[in-house]
Amino acid sequence: MSDIKEQVRQYIGSNFIVTDLASLGEEDSLLGRGILDSTGFIELVSFLEETFKIQINDEEMIPENLDSLASITAYVSGKMGGTARHA
Repeated sequence: MSDIKEQVRQYIGSNFIVTDLASLGEEDSLLGRGILDSTGFIELVSFLEETFKIQINDEEMIPENLDSLASITAYVSGKMGGTARHA
């Protein structure tokens, strides 16, 4: 699971404005901290689908799944294992 988290952290650091990537906590809201906006959110979804070979359904695009490193890691791990949270 930490591999997923680190890949996502590196993607965020490379593609979005993050002044101090090391200070980005696992539970920090990517939307709340202004790291992601609606366009960035879609870019993140595309990255996750391509990188981890998963399909993210519209009803799964909720903050509980995709708004922090911890939630993304748990969500992607679940998708790869066949489970995911829905709205």
